[in-house]
Parts: sequence; structure tokens; C-alpha cells
Amino acid sequence: MKKDNQYKKILISRTDSIGDVVLTLPLAGLLRLQYPDARIAFLGQSYTRSVIGACSFIDEFIDWQEISTLPVVEQLQRFRELKAELIIHVFPRKEIARLAKQAGIPERIGSTGRLYHWLTCNHLVRLSRRNSPLHESQLNLMLAKDILSKANLSLEEIPLYYGLDKHATLPAHLNDVIDRSRFNLILHPKSKGSAREWGSKNFAALSKILPVDKFKIFITGTKAEGELLRSEGFFEQAGEVNDLTGSMSLGEMISFIQSVDGMVAASTGPLHLAAALGKFALGIYPPIKPMHPGRWAPLGKKADYLVADKDCSDCRKSGPCLCMLNITPLQVKQKLEIMVYPYLQHP
Repeated sequence: MKKDNQYKKILISRTDSIGDVVLTLPLAGLLRLQYPDARIAFLGQSYTRSVIGACSFIDEFIDWQEISTLPVVEQLQRFRELKAELIIHVFPRKEIARLAKQAGIPERIGSTGRLYHWLTCNHLVRLSRRNSPLHESQLNLMLAKDILSKANLSLEEIPLYYGLDKHATLPAHLNDVIDRSRFNLILHPKSKGSAREWGSKNFAALSKILPVDKFKIFITGTKAEGELLRSEGFFEQAGEVNDLTGSMSLGEMISFIQSVDGMVAASTGPLHLAAALGKFALGIYPPIKPMHPGRWAPLGKKADYLVADKDCSDCRKSGPCLCMLNITPLQVKQKLEIMVYPYLQHP
């Protein structure tokens, strides 16, 4: 492989969750910089389409969920019709790797950690995500190091390459609830099971101790998460909050995040979106490798995190993380105020 190859079409394959997709966007940004004339396509799950649609570095979204339901012969035909010259298997899937080879995509990059990549990829990169000290976004870049002039970006450089600047207009009913005289803060208590959570009681307590004259608070999440919060008595325990759970599509959620000032959440897709959109993004993390912020911290000019100062694996195989739950609402409030203090003084 040569860095001066002028690819006509590059396919990035990442068929997992929203946060993972957000942290793959810098790869698209560097590919766009290196290959300005190439068409960059993204193979992902249908629910991440809006994230890709908001990224100016990516030309085309390909719905793996749709392709995967087709008969194998039709799946192969769809892959051939893509006419990709290079595929990068960021999130490894055996069936996609097999289709890419059978469809005759000339260059196929995968990691050595998957045995099937030895049979289906012709460019292998030695990469161990679990044992690496690198952040997830940096690991994604390492997969393409042989075709990029610069793949070893620092964490401070990563936010320059998200490209999330294609924002849909926020619907009037959502725009009208934003208060420009206060700091508009999203609290996103749930994670759809994708991360350890700080707990709805802690989020409720945080909402009660943030000064109402300075903060307007919104609660976001899916409809199911809203129902779960209500069953836990969250809204009875919370302070003055605005319930937006189940009321937005992902595209609207992206536009809403872009329109407010900040977010507090666990390691979720919305948190990574907030960081990538340049908002104040405060993540609350467990000190468990590889779930810890060293691997999954939100990356943005105004992003930060809280984590217990210890290396712990006590609850690796169980549910709640006590180290995380023991981070107090007061600690979060103090951290948040330090982050946004200049804004509160000069809105």
C-alpha cells in the first residue's frame, strides 16, 4: 500500500454504536485530508445514519442492517455495486470481511487479532485494543497508518477532525424551550446498557443542587429510558427539570445538543456527540480497564471527565460500579462549575 495512491472510493466499516461511530469520524477526516478526491463511504447500522449525515467528511452512508437481511447472493451483489477500492474494517465482522473479499474489493485492511482477517484481508495491522494505552479514536487511526501521512494524532488534535458541521434546523418546539439567559444543560442518566451508569438518584440529586438562576436542565434519553426513569421515581426526586425523553429522533438530538451549552452523562453516544460538537461535555467513568477514560474519554475542546483515582476491577463482571456511584453530586457540580465558570460570568 502506498500513501500516494489516489483511491476513487474508500469504505469504512463500523457497525456498532453511536459513540463508537463518533470516535471513528476523525479517521474519515484524515482520509479526506489525504485523499481529497476520493469518495468516502461509511458502512454502519441504520440508527447511526444521522451521525454520518452530519459529517462533512463522509459522502455516503450504507445501511448494513438493510444489507444483512438480504439473501447472500444479493449481499454480494450490493458489495460489488459499491465499487470500493479500499475497505477498512474498524469494527470487525466476519461476514463483512468475507463479503468484501468475495466482492473483489482490491485492498482490505483488518487487524491481526481476528483469525478470519488472515483469510479475508490483504493488509494486516498488529493492533490490540484491549491492551493498548491509546484512546479508541487513536486506535481507529492506527488501522490506517499505512495509508496516512499522519496517523498518530494527539488527543488535543483529534477534535479538529470530527467534521460534524452539517446540522439540521432544530424544530421550533425544541428551540423554544432553550433559555438563552441561562446555561442550558443536558443530563443524560441512562446508557441503554452500553456503559456503567452513575445512577438516576445521583443525577436527580445533581439537578437539585445546580442553581436554577444559572442552569436550565433537560433530561434526555429514549422513550424506554424515560419510562425507566419514571419507574425509579426520578422526576419526583429531581429538581426543576424538563423531560425530553422519547421526544427526539437522533437527528433532532444532534441539533438540540448543538443548540445547548453542555451535557453530563456516562460514557454514552450523546456524551461523545456533545464533545465532538464543541460543547461542555462532562463524563462520569468507572476506573475499570478498558472502560476507563484512558480508552473512552470524551474528546473535545470543552470536554472532561470524573473517575475515581484508583485502578479497580472489583465489579468487572457485575452490574453497578461502586467506585463510580460514590462520585458525589457535589463533586460533579464543582467540576462542572470549574469547567463553565467563564461562561457563567460572561454568557
